[in-house]
Amino acid sequence: MSKQRTISKSVSLKGVGIHSGNEVNLTFKPAAEDFGYAFCRTDLPGKPIIEADVNYVVSTKRGTTLEKDGVNIQTSEHVLAALVGMEVDNVLIEIDSSEPPIMDGSSKYFVEAIIKAGIKEQIKERNEYIVKDVISYYDEESGSDITIIPSKYYEVTTMVDFGTKILGTQNATMKKLSQFKDEFAEARTFSFLHEIEMLLENGLIKGGDLNNAIVYVDKELSEQTMEKLKKAFNKDKISVKSNGILDNLTLHYPNEAARHKLLDVIGDLALIGTRIKGKVIANKPGHYVNTMFGKKLSSIIKNEKRNIAPQVDLTKPPVMDVNQIMKVLPHRPPFLFMDKILEISDSHIIGLKNVTMNEDFFQGHFPEQPIFPGVLQIEAMAQAGGVLILNTVPDPENFLTFFAKIDNAKFKYPVVPGDTLIFKLELLSPLRRGIVHMKGQAFVDGKLTSEAELLAKIIRKTKS
Repeated sequence: MSKQRTISKSVSLKGVGIHSGNEVNLTFKPAAEDFGYAFCRTDLPGKPIIEADVNYVVSTKRGTTLEKDGVNIQTSEHVLAALVGMEVDNVLIEIDSSEPPIMDGSSKYFVEAIIKAGIKEQIKERNEYIVKDVISYYDEESGSDITIIPSKYYEVTTMVDFGTKILGTQNATMKKLSQFKDEFAEARTFSFLHEIEMLLENGLIKGGDLNNAIVYVDKELSEQTMEKLKKAFNKDKISVKSNGILDNLTLHYPNEAARHKLLDVIGDLALIGTRIKGKVIANKPGHYVNTMFGKKLSSIIKNEKRNIAPQVDLTKPPVMDVNQIMKVLPHRPPFLFMDKILEISDSHIIGLKNVTMNEDFFQGHFPEQPIFPGVLQIEAMAQAGGVLILNTVPDPENFLTFFAKIDNAKFKYPVVPGDTLIFKLELLSPLRRGIVHMKGQAFVDGKLTSEAELLAKIIRKTKS
């Protein structure tokens, strides 16, 4: 698994807010592990913070708007897309307005700011949601739909069809996030002439400029409309290019509209709060369908986290059988409570214990209704943790593991003969000076039976 990342130092940029027309200052600041993304409104008393959370979405008109405790952030998607595209996990975004600067209508300038700040790897591993099943969302009103399927990478495909001859049907595909910076970050937002007219009539897009959005001319440009646009955008002359685009912009790509929609999908799905390993296929995506799909995916992820039992294949050979375990641990029957090691890495281990009726302790521990003692579950957990720790030294047979502390021990369900206990232990902090801090959990049939935090130390055996 990859490590979490933040930026090396603070970096600022400024521009105009598309809706307000006011100058906006935005600063990216480094953040601690597991912080994620959050906006801080520095222009308001108390500098309130709004986490980039899909459950805070209150509007998707002309951008994705977040609101928490009456404080909002508009058009969050371009900033968030830049952070995801640059594979930065933890950043505080300070902003002195309700909206980030629109810049040129893309993520390009935010990406450049992140590059200028530098990217720093952190200690903890990145949380990543691995898609195992097909998940879909369909919006009947718009006919838009988004589906995600399993993949080795975070992939996104967008397909747009607005039913106009000017724009036509376009597709765009990102196979890996490493493509974002060079192939998608500079794809600019776009609109149609009839939408621009409506927005101007309603006093919106005060910060709009013909250089921060591609305007597709989907209707005849009358003299009256021409005069309105000249006044609104402070232009002496406005024309329509041969490809149907208003004024002086040159497309970066023939399918720039589809690429920008892909950028928006990435920015909106950043609100899920975790990295994704899966392929997103978005047909006619928009902020509404993006965020509704994001809410559905977020709910599924939360439900799966509640059922935190590790998925193991008991038909596969174990990483270590009981004989190999005894070469690492000094324990022996009847006080060896680990039968197999199913997985092991630098930071976690999964072990197995078959609970049988002939365990010695069942003779005295409720013999008429035998129950595996909770304290022995903790001991078995500790033994799995011992294997994890001793696996870090080249000569584990010369070391012993001593547990110094047990915290937050909880017992959820009774364990009885015939059950198969699955133990999962994860490091809560890196191994330092032979001391390790771990979280352990025990499961039967996917249900959590016990858990605890364990502090242990490995000590070299003394020679006799």
